[in-house]
Amino acid sequence: SKPYAVKPTATMVAEAIGATPEMTAADFEFACKAGTAGVQACMGMVSSGMVKYGLAVGSDTAQGRPNDALEYSAGGGAAALIIGKEGTVADIDATYSFTTDTPDFWRRQHAEFPRHAGRFTAEPAYFKHVLSGAKGLLAKTGTKPEDYDFAVFHQPNGKFPLRAATMLGFEETKAMQGLITPFIGNTYSAAAMIGLCSVLDVAKPGQRILVVSYGSGAGSDAFKITVKEGIEAKRPKVAVLNAIEDKEYVDYAGYVKHRRKIKSL
Repeated sequence: SKPYAVKPTATMVAEAIGATPEMTAADFEFACKAGTAGVQACMGMVSSGMVKYGLAVGSDTAQGRPNDALEYSAGGGAAALIIGKEGTVADIDATYSFTTDTPDFWRRQHAEFPRHAGRFTAEPAYFKHVLSGAKGLLAKTGTKPEDYDFAVFHQPNGKFPLRAATMLGFEETKAMQGLITPFIGNTYSAAAMIGLCSVLDVAKPGQRILVVSYGSGAGSDAFKITVKEGIEAKRPKVAVLNAIEDKEYVDYAGYVKHRRKIKSL
């Protein structure tokens, strides 16, 4: 959820990077796929000529009631992707979305913590939408799992994305480079995007990447991406996995303190 109930985060980001004032900005909400919804919005504006470049940011801090199963994989993180036509490191060849009204995870107004439907969040929610989104993109592009070198899925935990990969016919190894949750937890809106960034750290020109996000409520955005020549020269000096290795662990007491889960009477 956003830091403010009424005040856009997008304007703060834009101001911080010096993009204001001649620009447009908006906050997107769709559980864990708000970031990829932003990517699609940027794609549309760039394609129409409305803007030259767009910046899509997926950022989140996982919330969970103390002792809830959500705490087991709670994480926080962010990823930013610049969308444009010039100077790019990869092409988004196609995108496909699959969306239904499926109430698997929610937080009511004024409620401090979200609620979820337990096991209902798996088959009729995550897997139905992720698999349908991926299959829809494969059909739309006339491609098969063997045509891709990497696969990145939304990762609420370490098991679901690997299971989704094998159910679709991908070799499990193709999903490993983008599997980040076992190291830093579920970063919600940032999860699939951070996984994509990790893949771009090692992908070679001509290789293809399948990315499928998922947001409770529920929907999935799928993307077919092809890496371009010149990516090596534009890679950041510190790779995603290297940055993750440079971490500091905190105990649970420190976690609940910083997340302000301990209340005084």
